[in-house]
Amino acid sequence: MLGDLAEIVAELRQSRDIIHQLTLRDIRIRYKQAVFGFAWALLLPASVVLAGLAVRLAFAYVSGRHIAMNQIAGMALKAVPWGFFVGCLNSATPSLVSNKALVTKIYFPREVLPLGSVLAQTFDSSIAMVIVAVVLPFLKVTASVQILWAPLLLALLWILALAAGLFLSCANLFFRDVKYLVQIFVTFGIFLTPVLLDAAMFGPTGSRLMMLNPVGAILEGLRLSVVEHHSLLETVRAPAGFVVWQPAYLLYVAVIAIGGLFMSALFFHRSERRFAELV
Repeated sequence: MLGDLAEIVAELRQSRDIIHQLTLRDIRIRYKQAVFGFAWALLLPASVVLAGLAVRLAFAYVSGRHIAMNQIAGMALKAVPWGFFVGCLNSATPSLVSNKALVTKIYFPREVLPLGSVLAQTFDSSIAMVIVAVVLPFLKVTASVQILWAPLLLALLWILALAAGLFLSCANLFFRDVKYLVQIFVTFGIFLTPVLLDAAMFGPTGSRLMMLNPVGAILEGLRLSVVEHHSLLETVRAPAGFVVWQPAYLLYVAVIAIGGLFMSALFFHRSERRFAELV
């Protein structure tokens, strides 16, 4: 098992140029002859924020309350990593099938295809994250030492996205309807993840269920640390008194992300010999 992982790492290290070229190819294809150019990187996050704003306006009207600036800031902050994860699933899942000529005719570690898709999506989301970082101060979000949690959470999300990309791209070769399952998740997953709404708004039981989704836990961790200035090593309670965050969530996300990448890489590597006949 460790030997397989060492072999994967060695092959990827030797294929740095291929990874670089495939990532550049994906970025160029995405923006070639695009009217809006890099503005496309902001389209999904902006759509999520507008949808969330509409939902919260409806709730505010019913309850007779106003929407606070920190609620809008939380949605904006969570929209970018959610868009990154969705984009990774959309691009990595078909990456092996859509590169049939490469998979069947040229030898290289096939892991570079979903990895290149994730890296290209990272470029897109980095642009959007820079814009959000500029906008947050105008939404009354001030800097604090707790912002240092953001790089860790974003790194865990990146690892989780790569793990999902490796597994789904491989599974899509064996079962071609996997891509349709991914489309269903992308469509309805936003309602099972605290993106438009905060986990606390679902009550004590709903909040715990939301946090079972590792992506949801990452997004809530970002909001609580960057916008609300909470330490993720402390228990955080909602105004109603129930727990919305505890340090165990951070450990849970780390285990799922790193363990998922470990298992997905092994599954991908051991299935790789059958790719040419399946694609």
